[in-house]
Amino acid sequence: MKTINVRLGPRSYQILVGRRILSQTGEKLKALGLKDKAVIVTNPVVNRLYGGIVRQRLVEAGFQTTVLEIPDGEKYKTLASAGKLYEQLAACGTERSNPILAVGGGVIGDLAGFVAATYLRGVPLVQIPTTLLAQCDSSIGGKTAIDYGQLKNEIGAFYQPKITISDIAALQSLPQQEFCYGLAEVIKYAVIKDEIFFRYLEKHLDLIKSLDDNVLEAVVAKSARIKVEFVESDEKDTGLRNMLNFGHTVGHAVESVSNFRVSHGQAVSIGMVAAASLAVKMGLMDKADAVRLKKLLQRAGLPTALPLLEIAPLLQAMRYDKKVQGGKIRFVLPRAIGQVFITDDVNPAAVESVLGELR
Repeated sequence: MKTINVRLGPRSYQILVGRRILSQTGEKLKALGLKDKAVIVTNPVVNRLYGGIVRQRLVEAGFQTTVLEIPDGEKYKTLASAGKLYEQLAACGTERSNPILAVGGGVIGDLAGFVAATYLRGVPLVQIPTTLLAQCDSSIGGKTAIDYGQLKNEIGAFYQPKITISDIAALQSLPQQEFCYGLAEVIKYAVIKDEIFFRYLEKHLDLIKSLDDNVLEAVVAKSARIKVEFVESDEKDTGLRNMLNFGHTVGHAVESVSNFRVSHGQAVSIGMVAAASLAVKMGLMDKADAVRLKKLLQRAGLPTALPLLEIAPLLQAMRYDKKVQGGKIRFVLPRAIGQVFITDDVNPAAVESVLGELR
């Protein structure tokens, strides 16, 4: 098992990455001083797979447990779902000291995290991510949110968990397609920070896709460490942490305009290709690096072309992006594999041209 320390003063916590560590949930929470009641928030699919073991270990550690289910899918990451959870938390007598455990993928982590941040002005949160995307990205760093209308993550809060427990054994139950979607965020980390890690992914991709335990643990832990570096230096996402949004400006627009039929991982893959293409067009990145990125994404089973969506709504969605400042869309663009920068000095016509070329 690997332990990554997230150093944020009084909000510091640990990320645990290993195989079959869900069985340690009860003792880990008890060691943090948590006790009495615990509420598991999950979806029906994950509950059938892992709800039993998590609940059993909590009961063995002396917790009275309640399981609350939200249907699976991005379309349930809403105010209505949050409202339903508030009602259920009140009905089962949840108090300010009782932890909420987010057991599932990014949707559950975001939604349960937002509810934990706002119910009774904040109750302890435990992240137990069960997808590659959540283990490498969304469960780390304290961003919690719900979607509002067609806008992704429009309402949210920064709220750090007490601990994150990433059991790589849970990845065995993921559909292959879902696992591939998570690889988009893994590749993102290599592009923004570490060319050596990118080369590791190129060399070991087949082992990663075959779910080799040692390689998976290394990849999840490495991705977590890269994200933690950015979170520690810019917890509230006011500057350097924006680099983690590589691929997300176009990606979030694709998700929204497709009415979330395009998954987050697929959209980020398309967004990274768009950002690299834009950088090449602007003379900032060598075309060979852009081709290298595109090839790795394709090998990972990820899309690199834009689906048949109208360009105008995509551009409009980007203008509503949370990263817009002074009316200007901010992009994270690569100079090379392992090096990106943030800019709002991008010609809208170039963006439109790149989107057209990717269709």
